[in-house]
Amino acid sequence: MSNQIIASLDIGSTYVRVIICERDADGSLKIIGLGERQSTGLRKGVVVNIEATVRAISAAIEDAEMMSGLEVVDCWTGIGGNHINGINSRGVVGVSGKKRDAREREIGQEDIDRVIEAAKAVVIPTDRQILEVIPQNYKVDDQKGIRNPMDMIGVRLESEVHIITCTVTGAQNLIKCVNRAGFRVNELILQTLAAGRAALTTEEMELGVMLLDLGGGTTDALVYIDGTPYSTYTIAAGGTQVTSDISIIKNISMENAEKIKIDAGCCWDSLLDDDDTVIVPGVGGRPPMSIPRSQILAIIKPRMEEIFKLVKQHLDTLNLPRPLGGGVVLTGGTAQLAGVVELANSILKLPSRLGSPMPTYELGGLAEDYRNPSYATVVGLALEGLKRTNMDDSERKSELRQGDKKSGAIIDKLKSWLKEEFF
Repeated sequence: MSNQIIASLDIGSTYVRVIICERDADGSLKIIGLGERQSTGLRKGVVVNIEATVRAISAAIEDAEMMSGLEVVDCWTGIGGNHINGINSRGVVGVSGKKRDAREREIGQEDIDRVIEAAKAVVIPTDRQILEVIPQNYKVDDQKGIRNPMDMIGVRLESEVHIITCTVTGAQNLIKCVNRAGFRVNELILQTLAAGRAALTTEEMELGVMLLDLGGGTTDALVYIDGTPYSTYTIAAGGTQVTSDISIIKNISMENAEKIKIDAGCCWDSLLDDDDTVIVPGVGGRPPMSIPRSQILAIIKPRMEEIFKLVKQHLDTLNLPRPLGGGVVLTGGTAQLAGVVELANSILKLPSRLGSPMPTYELGGLAEDYRNPSYATVVGLALEGLKRTNMDDSERKSELRQGDKKSGAIIDKLKSWLKEEFF
């Protein structure tokens, strides 16, 4: 396998982030280019300004291309926001595989495909489309909790799947922005699914864990149970609301409020010293003022408490089959606020940690630049893109092998006919 370029694009409400990776002959990825630009064309994860979004995408990819010295043609693109919805569904089919006797049937890939299609047969509004269909588990006759039913013997096959949907216009506008910037979208991938790919451990997903992506415009949650997604939901509030609160209460611009949030923001009282201060810029030629940092905490903490309480409220309605033993993993730019982990622990009553892209044999390169919660989604998009590319390669090889077998069978039949007729 020759070296191949994989690019991933995370279009957020506040930033557009890009990474360019090189896939080596052994299948591993190495990050060789990074790009990041402010985004003003999205609101709560939905495109509201095509031109602004196109400019941000073009500039971010150009930065990554200059760093890597390579040209991007296509990219794996993330999608999120308050138009995303997740539902669980179930499908049932009769096994039509190879019969060993009158009562035994072997489950093949065709049966698995049919039962997934049966589970997808749910009624969704005409303005929505299916983004992902993720198998959770299977049931063969009376045997439950099967991860892979391939080659098992049974008569009845059931599947439970998690279906993620988005609005048709939301997806189309995102693809349009990437196309107008001069690039092709390989596939739209749910942002929280990608962030989980980069930041969660297999053990956490098996125990049950909630990935909470604290973005600028929205807070997106993805709950895993027994290793697979169980619930997807979005809260229409994020870091931008925190910045807006600081701007309004302190009568300063959004730019200055954002800088104060990043440099001095905190949402847990015990992390502050009594003499901590922050400089607030003056407006209209007035001199800047030095105020206690606790005043900024008094603005930030109520908003972050509100977000976590909304998360807790939704979590309590899910009727989970088991407790979340893996706790909560926080990703996104707002997760870098001081005290966020402590506040999440306090309100959600679950062990919490920051979710940065984890060291993995699949990924190398500019570690110091991407090893933070802000880059979890874009790194996960690259890893998920690699996984899906490998799956496509495997399917193509399988199809070629099946084609070779069919060709061989035809040749054998032709040889047999020739022998019977002429020899």
